[in-house]
Amino acid sequence: MEQAAFQSLLLSQFAFEPSEGQAQLFYAFSRMMTSHKDRLALMIKGYAGTGKTTCVKAMVDALSQVGRRSVLLAPTGRAAKVLGNYSGRKASTIHKEIYMKRMDKAGRVWFELKENENLNTVYFVDEASMIGADRVVFNDDDFDAGSLLDDLLTHIYSGENCSLVLIGDTAQLPPVGTNLSPALQPTGLRDSYGLNIATIELTEVIRQKEGSGVLMNATALRNLIVSQAEELPQFFCANFKDVHRVTSDMQPCVEDALSKYGIDDTMIITRSNKRANLFNQQVRARILYHEEEINSSDRMMVIKNNYFWIDEKESNEVGFIANGDIIQVVRVRSFEERGNFRFCKAVVRMIDYPDLPEMEVMLLCNTIWEETAQLGKQRMQELWQTCALDYPDAVSMGALRRALQKDPYYNALHVKFSYAITCHKAQGGQWPCIFVDQGYLTDEHAGMELNRWFYTAITRAQDEVYLVGFQDKLWVESERGLF
Repeated sequence: MEQAAFQSLLLSQFAFEPSEGQAQLFYAFSRMMTSHKDRLALMIKGYAGTGKTTCVKAMVDALSQVGRRSVLLAPTGRAAKVLGNYSGRKASTIHKEIYMKRMDKAGRVWFELKENENLNTVYFVDEASMIGADRVVFNDDDFDAGSLLDDLLTHIYSGENCSLVLIGDTAQLPPVGTNLSPALQPTGLRDSYGLNIATIELTEVIRQKEGSGVLMNATALRNLIVSQAEELPQFFCANFKDVHRVTSDMQPCVEDALSKYGIDDTMIITRSNKRANLFNQQVRARILYHEEEINSSDRMMVIKNNYFWIDEKESNEVGFIANGDIIQVVRVRSFEERGNFRFCKAVVRMIDYPDLPEMEVMLLCNTIWEETAQLGKQRMQELWQTCALDYPDAVSMGALRRALQKDPYYNALHVKFSYAITCHKAQGGQWPCIFVDQGYLTDEHAGMELNRWFYTAITRAQDEVYLVGFQDKLWVESERGLF
């Protein structure tokens, strides 16, 4: 199909009159789809409210019309679910798509890149700001792959006539420990990976979103980020039904939100694991009236990739339980202590994979109230030594490794309660109702990192956002004061 004909097809799949930026995007995509160059890529940088998700759906639908295959990927299970919902197609995690599990005779486990057997396929990778360039460590033996970005590009372009569409928002938080998102740097991708890459940046807010207070405040934050302003942000909520300021006890607001949206569609986002623990305690005790250590119906977030409880050969949908996946406790079976560690045997279901059956797993209770993102290396070594005591007949390191690979206690899910989470954990997800906790804040915190944090947090909201404990100096009386 010629470029002009494919562009017309794209426009026919788009339900609205395209903005100038959207029209440029469709032109660029149609050129890529009719080009004969190798290692083709298109980067879509789109701020909140610019319609990039609607454009991606039109692109995927157009490919289907001409018999071209598309693969939809995202860094996390929650982000893949969001991508699948708005595209109307199945989406999966990057890890699930590109890696396969291996084990040697010594019981050591590592992951290798799968062979890409796809032909003439376009890969759409959403939430690309989350993709890091650091090496990917999969387990406690430090077997690692290349960086996720390296491995993703190697996998895609090993396929015949495969191309890539990267979708992201440069105003969002970059990967932990970095100042920029490497997957959204077109010059770096061109120089380091030899990509023939074009970039389209969507900046015009679509008309359907113009009345949104969430979007207006996000746009003001984005302007501070673009200008690299070293000042505290300001917010405005008057005259908007979707932005609320909470200056007193937030419990009535949380109760109203839970009544309106439900537990799975309401989320509290805060700036530290310590604050998240406090909110989780309050929600469980004061609102849900959960008195046990872990109750049936509790929602928990997995904080460490786990390859034990789901057999990737039996589950094409998931493959493994990923860091960031949310589970619901269906039934609590029992509690057990081993050394300094406490475990809970429970039946759980995965919130983002409703077709996956319930499963009986072991939960590691020690991680629940830790003020760090994960259990430290020293504690992991202690867990290894504790579980190793059950295998006195394992006379070699290889035999012990193989035994622990099958040990339900050593492979227990590392979890925290998920009524409140940090912004990095929330990234890639969306919820109808969001509570954003300001937390401890001084003038010294002003700058791009803080503005990106607020921008990422409030743009997780699909319908409403509650801003909790925000200082008076962060507010303006008129929206004109934001710009």
